Amino acid sequence: MRWRSGRRSTNIEDRRSSGPAGMRFPFPSGGGGKRGGGISLGSIVVILVLMFVFDINPLELLGGGGTLAPTSYEQGAEPQGSGGQADDDEMKAFVSVVLGDTEDTWHAVFNELGATYKEPRLVLFRGAVQSACGFAQAAMGPFYCPGDQKVYLDLGFFDDLRRQHGAPGDFARAYVIAHEVGHHIQNLLGTSGKVQRAQQAADETVANQLSVMLELQADCYAGIWTNRAERARQILEEGDIEEALRAANAIGDDRLQKQSRGYITPDSFTHGTSEQRMRWFKRGLTTGSLESCNTFATNSL
Repeated sequence: MRWRSGRRSTNIEDRRSSGPAGMRFPFPSGGGGKRGGGISLGSIVVILVLMFVFDINPLELLGGGGTLAPTSYEQGAEPQGSGGQADDDEMKAFVSVVLGDTEDTWHAVFNELGATYKEPRLVLFRGAVQSACGFAQAAMGPFYCPGDQKVYLDLGFFDDLRRQHGAPGDFARAYVIAHEVGHHIQNLLGTSGKVQRAQQAADETVANQLSVMLELQADCYAGIWTNRAERARQILEEGDIEEALRAANAIGDDRLQKQSRGYITPDSFTHGTSEQRMRWFKRGLTTGSLESCNTFATNSL
């Protein structure tokens, strides 16, 4: 991804120094599913996968309400992260550029609608953080809180995305940020509120289906950003789209359930299958149109 010369957003709220880093729950380094004493490591992995990678709605866990610059860079260089303060600061610069680019894109889209885009803030934290949606830990993964209109991100998530889920690359990370900004778009357009009200009146299966529709639409919105940003600023390099698709594939409900427990239960899906997530991202990428992302008015998700 060509991000070196990109505009950096001023909407970054850095709380890394204030978060209790020791509260972060890392995934095991191996993939053998070995169990320890007390609570089994396998059980912990299942719980953390569901929370951390599914981009799960923090309201479901917190009881709240809402819901994923160093001095020089080589052009298109991929920030590595988690290698010390310098790497963390490089990753912060990358995040600020991606956020700034989403701002430019969505300002243009909202202008076309005759509306004004209100930019979200992005909170960087370590370990745990307090949001308007409640207290959250890094194990929950990136999330958007409509209560304060902020995206929350522990930079360590990107390392887990690469190591544990085989989705490396700068554009895989950009997709994650764009997906969470997609939830902000849904909040501004009133979609999130409508879904939440419908879920409250529905049974669990229907409520989960509505959640899938919401998440797939956010994937589609991430595709819109990619489409618009490439046309306006030529941000893409060879392999970038594949990186985003690899990330979308890695965090499908079916794949994660299969990996964590050996079987899947479709009625419990809340984010969509790997195929669905990739397909809806590609739809937004291909069309660049909000109308094409209406997951609530389609016969086939």
